[in-house]
Amino acid sequence: MTTSHARGLKEDALTDAKVADYLQTNPDFFERNTVLLAKLRLPHLRDTAATVSLVERQVEVLRERNQALERKLKELVDVARANDELAGRIHRLSQRLIRARGLAATVEAIETSLREDFDAMHSVLVLFLDEARELEPRMMRFLRVGEAGGAEAKTFESLLQSGKPRCGQIRDSQRDYLFGKDTVEIGSVALTPIGPDGSLGILAIGASDADRFHPAMSTEFLSRIGDLIAYALTR
Repeated sequence: MTTSHARGLKEDALTDAKVADYLQTNPDFFERNTVLLAKLRLPHLRDTAATVSLVERQVEVLRERNQALERKLKELVDVARANDELAGRIHRLSQRLIRARGLAATVEAIETSLREDFDAMHSVLVLFLDEARELEPRMMRFLRVGEAGGAEAKTFESLLQSGKPRCGQIRDSQRDYLFGKDTVEIGSVALTPIGPDGSLGILAIGASDADRFHPAMSTEFLSRIGDLIAYALTR
């Protein structure tokens, strides 16, 4: 007679869930059955040909869980450090914009900060401001001056209407307008509308890596940068 029959139970009445529930509600079971604990042998996690005791398996499971937690903690620390570094860069941008006086100085401060503070070597600022046209000839690599209702702006209509940054790949016509027709090393772009509904323009930051700016990435810091630039341009 089996143990289950001795207790008046059918063999199929005991399930994994019931055994697990029993052990959870009776954590001292193995303390009361030390002989059974010593006899239990389980397949090794990494080698099914070998066996280990229940205690050894518990230690191994706990060790792996600890390693997983350590990896997760490292990821969180890395993200926190990256965010802290990015916050510092935004702080330096804010300082440059505060010191700038006039439209020309403000645009130059934006370009300098993107290049020196953010290491954004492929960045373009599109402004829908007529007073910025006289600056375009001497800042041709960074500044584009257009019209809010112009043909070029209409290619970014969904971006401007959303009023929110967007990351990923862009159409060839958009890339040619922003970075020039001879630019082929732009694999991904971060676009940030400037002003309410992009009424002031667009900030574009390009990268050669196609995965550097992707649609799933957070755009919170891009929004803050866009707000800072908009305030500086309209003060």
